[in-house]
Amino acid sequence: MLDPRTVADHFDEVRAALARRSQATAAQLDPIQPLLARRRDLIVKTEGLQKQRNTESEAMAELARRGDKAAMAARREALKALSAEVKALETELAELESTLEEQLLAIPNVPHESVPDGQSENDNPVVRTWGTPPRFDFEPRPHWEIGETLGILDLERAAKLSGSRFSVLWGLGARLERALITFMLDLHTRVQGYTEVYPPFLVRAEALRGTGQLPKFEEDLFKTARRAADDSGALYLIPTAEVPVTNLHADEILDGDTLPRTYCAYTPCFRSEAGSYGKDVRGIIRQHQFDKVELVRVVTPERSLAELEVLTEHAEEVLQRLGLHYRVVEHVPPDLGASATKGYDLEVWLPSENAYREISSCSSFGDYQARRARIRYRPSPDAKPRLAHTLNGSALAVGRTWLAILEQFQQRDGSVVIPEPLRGFMGVDRIAPPR
Repeated sequence: MLDPRTVADHFDEVRAALARRSQATAAQLDPIQPLLARRRDLIVKTEGLQKQRNTESEAMAELARRGDKAAMAARREALKALSAEVKALETELAELESTLEEQLLAIPNVPHESVPDGQSENDNPVVRTWGTPPRFDFEPRPHWEIGETLGILDLERAAKLSGSRFSVLWGLGARLERALITFMLDLHTRVQGYTEVYPPFLVRAEALRGTGQLPKFEEDLFKTARRAADDSGALYLIPTAEVPVTNLHADEILDGDTLPRTYCAYTPCFRSEAGSYGKDVRGIIRQHQFDKVELVRVVTPERSLAELEVLTEHAEEVLQRLGLHYRVVEHVPPDLGASATKGYDLEVWLPSENAYREISSCSSFGDYQARRARIRYRPSPDAKPRLAHTLNGSALAVGRTWLAILEQFQQRDGSVVIPEPLRGFMGVDRIAPPR
């Protein structure tokens, strides 16, 4: 959430920054301006009357010490009226603060000044490329054909069980999924120093508000209820481990000496994919349920941008060790996630499409999530608490890594070569078609 004081004091600058996302986004801020002005007036008036009330209370105490009952009676009525006025103003201010917060929760984050301008994802500049696209002396096949031929991917039976956008993995396909999860977690914990977390897959609405999925993206979530007739106990299936892991420190004040806090987590993820019907209907690019390993970093503001580079490099290392060709692109403002202030996509090469597809998004959120979730730290033991900065990135989306291996390492005979780092987990060096 944006800082109300910053928006009030620098309204035109904040609006201009949001216009880099789109003019429609900037216009969302306009109804908030009169609320901010009224809030400022109420604060000034309330504080003035509170000070006056304190002065009157001290005068009453003095009259009581002198035993002047007649003067006390007159003062008492005046103080009673003043207290009622203060209470009314405090109530109005609290209601206004609540309305203002609800409106600010729907406003995206401001893009960092270093983010390049652009009109859409087509303008995302390529930051770097790693490796070279594989060359084939045959027509490369898409992953769903490879998987079905190898007998490791079953979309038809998944549809029988759950409908479209689900998959069943068989045999070595299931083992490859498990091998990738283990490989990623081992790399992040043993080599890169992350602390592994195994969080709940169901969370309260407060957690989703903390990281920015609510209220803006509720239609993308799967929601449950403890009792069919009562929505008060509703829980949501997580769309990413970012939600529970970031919110582990909601409403906490951390010791500054313990930052950065670095966590990794494997979870299944659940997304309704609202508005995506007709996109990526073949294969497992876009699923309602998929596996992901997520990296989360909680850092000091001074380290925020540098930590984004570290986070992105850690995600890239997964692809590099697997030998998968990819590129890194930077988000222009219209393509930034709503909570992000700066971010990169890792895009893996898919030979069947002759194109790059996103396999990871790495983002810095500044203090946007920390303000919503109230994640703070003390720079020193006697210092005033400050908002931390949060970052996260997929490292990686497991299903998309799975299909990228099938496509980039497919062979003429229909087999798929297993990347060397996974062979110890797999027990084989290739997956061959059944005989």
